[in-house]
Amino acid sequence: MVDYEHTPVTVEGKRAVVIGGTSGIGRALAHGFAADGADVVASSRSEADVAETAAELRELGAETVERTCDVTDRDSLVALRDATVDALGGIDVLVTSQSYISRANLADGTEDEWQRVFDVQLDGTYRAVQTFAERMDEGAVVPISSISNGLSIPNLVPYTTAKGGIDAFTRVAAAELGPEIRVNAIRPGFVRTEQTGGTYDEGTDRHDEIVSRTTNGRLAAPEEMVGAAIYLASDAATYTNGTVLTVDDGFTAGAFGR
Repeated sequence: MVDYEHTPVTVEGKRAVVIGGTSGIGRALAHGFAADGADVVASSRSEADVAETAAELRELGAETVERTCDVTDRDSLVALRDATVDALGGIDVLVTSQSYISRANLADGTEDEWQRVFDVQLDGTYRAVQTFAERMDEGAVVPISSISNGLSIPNLVPYTTAKGGIDAFTRVAAAELGPEIRVNAIRPGFVRTEQTGGTYDEGTDRHDEIVSRTTNGRLAAPEEMVGAAIYLASDAATYTNGTVLTVDDGFTAGAFGR
């Protein structure tokens, strides 16, 4: 008889906080974690969205906390962290999926918009991880990056640059917080969300480019990021640290269209 064991890929029994968890990729991850057996707190700036998502998480069997937060405000992050610990007894997983996009080219962009994007995307990730790590004895942090930081997409200068910073932050944070807390980012490809709006709709040049360079010939659904997140948050990933996992259906690997 073969003596073999491995750790299953699951977040069952874990306590997860998903910042930016009431829309887009973050909401899909919150739903996915809850469906897999985790208790999940999905937070954002909108009280109504937090309440709606919390109700959905309860329907999926998760315990949760209804608490808004703003990643530009450290005090609100501390309040979210402490409320979660009080209600669930601790935190095992933090996902930072908050987002803000400013669409302007380099010549026309304003410094205020540049700072706003960085304050949410990169500085917000730094604040959240620093705040939550203080009360995590062990576990996993999963920042949400983007393949845009390896591309030169027009009119996305601040966003692209901030997401590149998240990749670098992931590597440094992994070295400093590990091995107790693992930090691994997900770098999604082109995902159909409220934020992308009509930017990649069928009939646009960008849509045609995505179709030609992805193996499935389409944009991703937010739910297609869930598997990667569950793996990185699970105990099966104990030897995975400092990684940025690209989930883009081969877009960046394809130098030429299909």
